[in-house]
Amino acid sequence: MAPAQPSLQRIALLIQYLGTRFYGWQRQPNHRSVQEEIETAIASVVGYPVVIHAAGRTDTGVHAAAQVAHFDVMTLIPAHRWADVINARLPDDVLIRASAQVPADWHARFSASWRRYRYTIYTEARPNLFARSLSWHYYHAPLDESKMQQALAPMIGRHHMSAFQRANSSRPHAWVDLQFAECVRQDSFLYIEVQASGFLYGMMRLLVGLLVEVGRGDRSVESFTQLWQNERRHEVRYAAPPQGLCLLRVGYPDMPFPPELWFDAQPKLNLSRMTLEPSL
Repeated sequence: MAPAQPSLQRIALLIQYLGTRFYGWQRQPNHRSVQEEIETAIASVVGYPVVIHAAGRTDTGVHAAAQVAHFDVMTLIPAHRWADVINARLPDDVLIRASAQVPADWHARFSASWRRYRYTIYTEARPNLFARSLSWHYYHAPLDESKMQQALAPMIGRHHMSAFQRANSSRPHAWVDLQFAECVRQDSFLYIEVQASGFLYGMMRLLVGLLVEVGRGDRSVESFTQLWQNERRHEVRYAAPPQGLCLLRVGYPDMPFPPELWFDAQPKLNLSRMTLEPSL
């Protein structure tokens, strides 16, 4: 009986990473990237260069709880085994949660219907080491989450969002279909979640930076809305720091992974509810 021959497969990956020590997702010269780490791991198995394509390109310092990517490979390795194979060759700040075979015309970026980001703000006066790398420690003034939610509400729908676009963007337009936007408080943490078909370069961090002005009372809800509706980019001066931002999940009509692996894979911080065990 003839030995089995490798076949061309398209493999989808469900990826988590802590962005702290990365210069973003995309491979670039002289800087560490998530893409390069994973591509290097795959190449060490198959013996030739492999390019992976992601649902979105996160920036320097930004995390991902359920990034999705794909690559093509001639292999005898079963699709579901690729997660373990790659993990054995990755550093501690990147993890493949699952792998699966997808059709040849399935694309991690172009088949996606939406992306959802979560931004975490920690509001206690004293810093906490366990929140430092995953949130923006904002203690300068109280933040009113109800006003921040009011400011987000008019953004739902299709709008021109050039006020929240960083320079040097390669995107041909600034139209964004915003499907969901919410700001909620849980104890010492504010969570801002935004879902859209796609995001502009730097959009979430610029949006959160301006939204905090509303929360602390330096800008009215009406002023916030007029600014982005009138595309006054020059008035958006500050971007929120990257460590509070996480690519929470990506949606597909034919998602290749079960919901329990990707739907809410970033645990919410809840430090204020921690209690010490009584001494014996």
